[in-house]
Formats: sequence, structure tokens, C-alpha cells
Amino acid sequence: MENKHTESLFFNYSDIFFSYYFNNDTTCAHMAQNHSMSYVYSGEMVLQEKDREVVVRKGECVFIRRDNRVVIHKRPVNDEQYRGIFMMFTRKFLREFFQKLEKSAVPHEVEPLERSVIKLPKSPEIESLFSSMVPYFDPSIKPRDEFMQLKLVEGVYSLLNVNERFFPVLFDFNEPWKMDILEFLNENYMYDLSMEQIAHFTGRSLSTFKRDFKKISDLPPQKWLIQKRLDVAFEKIREAHLPVTEVYSEVGFKNLSHFSTAFKKQFGVSPTGV
Repeated sequence: MENKHTESLFFNYSDIFFSYYFNNDTTCAHMAQNHSMSYVYSGEMVLQEKDREVVVRKGECVFIRRDNRVVIHKRPVNDEQYRGIFMMFTRKFLREFFQKLEKSAVPHEVEPLERSVIKLPKSPEIESLFSSMVPYFDPSIKPRDEFMQLKLVEGVYSLLNVNERFFPVLFDFNEPWKMDILEFLNENYMYDLSMEQIAHFTGRSLSTFKRDFKKISDLPPQKWLIQKRLDVAFEKIREAHLPVTEVYSEVGFKNLSHFSTAFKKQFGVSPTGV
């Protein structure tokens, strides 16, 4: 969910995402459905996970574990705009990788890494991996899918070489535990998530999520979210005296006009009249 209008180049080649921002900075809430590596070519990236902050500078790389929420802030440094590559490892890709892996090479009784955001040490493998993809920041040069798939394989091997504790992290194919729906929504109501994403992050299929939600609310999930956003906005405006132009995006509305209309319908008064 971008909260600033930023001119950028952004393209995806076989689950490898290239991004290049041309003016100032941007912030987004990243809901990590898959494991990933993110490398910074220029500028810097700040990742916030609850009360922890990780700064990734030029030439550095970070691993982001799946099934968690991270707020990512990308910004220029010394007049160099942010430019980076985000490499995503889907469950399907990792299963296929593991099936081909020589099982004798898999260490046993290794404890998985605990953190969800892990800044990686510099290594020749990681440096050469991302250096080899610099030409593809030029959108006129499109790599073959087979080549980018090899880069994903190289990315996994570079992680395993950094620390064998990545083995139980990358090759854990258990589905996430079910978590409390209202707890998740109360913590994440402001983010632009589809019903499919919310179902996934609470450990459910979409049909199971809808069935479970009916047990806790008479409202459909989307209407519950809108009401939650409006209730929080009302408190922010009335109690904290925050400006409407700041509040509407904080609670998850993309459009001020839509927010004002919904607010008046809900409370019988415009946001500026509270």
C-alpha cells in the first residue's frame, strides 16, 4: 500500500521484482506471503517489524520470512534514488527445489532462524548474484524466464551457504496455524488486503475464513473493515484532533472524497464537523 505518489519503474521477471524510484521516497506495508530476499543497489531501505527496525544500505541484502507483516520505507541517500531487487521464493518453487536436493546435504536437528527479518552478511555469492542482474533495470532488455529461474536457484543456495539454519526455514511446508481473526483485523485493518490475503494470513482457506467470520460478526468482512476504519478515524479526529487529510489514509482509505462520504453516512456529520 503506497502512501506517497512516486514516479517509478517496477517490473517482474519470474518472481524477481525490479524497482527504481525517481522522486523522493515511498512507504509500503508488505504482507510477506512468501520468503524473499531484497537487495539494495542504491538509496536505502528501512524495515519495521513491530518495535524492531532494520536498515539495509547500498550493497546490502535482507531476508524476509513469509507469513508476517513488515512496513518498508525506501528512500534516497546522497542524491541517489532507491533502486533494488526483490526476489520471491514461492512454496511451489521451494518444494521443487527440495525434491531435487541431495538429501545427504540436508543437515539434521538444526534449529531454524527465529527472526522474520534477517540482514544478511556480505558474501561473494550474494554479491555476484545481484550484480549479474544489473542490466535488467533497463526495461528494453528482457531476460529469459529460464535464466531468472536459475537466479532463484542461485538465491536459495546463497542463503544456505550463509547459514545452515536457513534449511528448516526455507523447507518448512506446513501451513500457518490458525490465528484469531479479530486480533489480526484489529492490528491490520488499515492495510489494503484482499479477502484471500486475510484468509491466508489467518491460516484459513477463503471459504473457511468466511464461515468463521460469520460466527463473530453479523457484518460481511468488507463492511466490518470499513466500520472499523471509520470508528478509528472518528476517535483520531475527535480525541487526538488530527487533521482529516492525515487521518483518512492512516486508517486505510485511499480517497478523501470516499472517506468523507462514508464518514457522514456512518455518523451523520462530515469529518470536518466533528
